[in-house]
Amino acid sequence: MTYSLRIADLPTTERPRERLLSLGSKHLSTAELLAILLATGQGKGKLSAVGLGQHILQQLGQHQRDPLDVLREIHPQELMNFPGIGPAKATTILAAVELGKRVFQLRPLERVIVDSPASAAAALGHELMWQSQEHFAIAMLDVKNRLLGTKVITVGTATETLIHPREIFREVIKQGATRLIVAHNHPSGSLEPSPEDIKLTELLLQGAQYLQIPVLDHLILGNGEHQSLRQITDLWDRYPQEN
Repeated sequence: MTYSLRIADLPTTERPRERLLSLGSKHLSTAELLAILLATGQGKGKLSAVGLGQHILQQLGQHQRDPLDVLREIHPQELMNFPGIGPAKATTILAAVELGKRVFQLRPLERVIVDSPASAAAALGHELMWQSQEHFAIAMLDVKNRLLGTKVITVGTATETLIHPREIFREVIKQGATRLIVAHNHPSGSLEPSPEDIKLTELLLQGAQYLQIPVLDHLILGNGEHQSLRQITDLWDRYPQEN
């Protein structure tokens, strides 16, 4: 099947661009938003840009994952496997996704207070929770526990990630943060810390004491849940952090 990317044949009130202009972007479906990105060029076929958007979302969500979650990390070549999607449209979609991620990351700068494992997991979950590889990220805070920003420091394999404390503290100092929370995901969904997780946490807490940049917690995320090493270990009693 070939795909027509034209929407000119739709009634004006049903065209995604016109609906966005009259109603606002919040009132458009995900398929309609995709259609706006796809509706360039011409082709022959039975499926409109909206239909193609729906087809892409259905295919991305076939393994019981949120299709937008899949779209966040998809490779351009995977998008180009869809009929009607070439390099130009694949890069347009991925550029829009990346802009969305960056806008989302700007939101916490003024108002989010990270003062519990749950709030830290909420701040870092969009970077870590459903990844197929281990990601190690940090949440950087000011003296009042206000979120200054988050950053993925490293990406590992499906079973492990490699990180050195200097990489973490270098970023924290660079961003002018005074305290931090570290976190990584377990693609398996298990929240049980490994011996390597414990050892890394010990090193971080020791470095934090020397640099006087407190590490408030180390979270493990997976399968929609999170675990706080501060709550389940005695590491913070052994290596007290400045309050």
